[in-house]
Amino acid sequence: MAQDDEKTVDQLNEEADIAADYLEGLLDIADYEGDIEMGIRNNRPTVQIVADDDTDIKNLIGRNGEVVDALQQLTRLAVQQKTGERSHLIVDVDGFLKRKRQKLRDIALDAVDAVKESGEPVDLKPMNSFERKVVHDVVREEGLKSRSHGEEPNRFVTVYLRKSEDDADDGTDDYDQDTVIA
Repeated sequence: MAQDDEKTVDQLNEEADIAADYLEGLLDIADYEGDIEMGIRNNRPTVQIVADDDTDIKNLIGRNGEVVDALQQLTRLAVQQKTGERSHLIVDVDGFLKRKRQKLRDIALDAVDAVKESGEPVDLKPMNSFERKVVHDVVREEGLKSRSHGEEPNRFVTVYLRKSEDDADDGTDDYDQDTVIA
């Protein structure tokens, strides 16, 4: 399937079902209690593990989300193995991604305020592609411009004022279109 092709709701639901089965198996192996919730958000299947027991489930998030990121990659591979197609599935554990998005939104809004106040560009700390995408989206919503710079793992976002209204569609809101956004 070409990257530009939209998947049907049935295909997205199938991916979520496969992912849920895979994650339920992992929870059983680890002897963790949790409910699995499935859905579709922004044309992407989503699966969330919701805590029954607050202590165990935190182990599935890990430090700075490293474990949930690894779970997402493994689950995407499991879905790809069954469907034969790459998945852009999102895996969340106990609302971690929602909290992370809000924190990133706050960071982006602080940068927007600083740029508007000083007129000078603001560089943010290095971020992964998911984090950069959230920041780029917020900056664009606020009418400013952003661009990613550097090489992984030190790729970062710079936020700056638009020079003119013509900047709105010049393609420089670089949100790493060539990468898979988590």
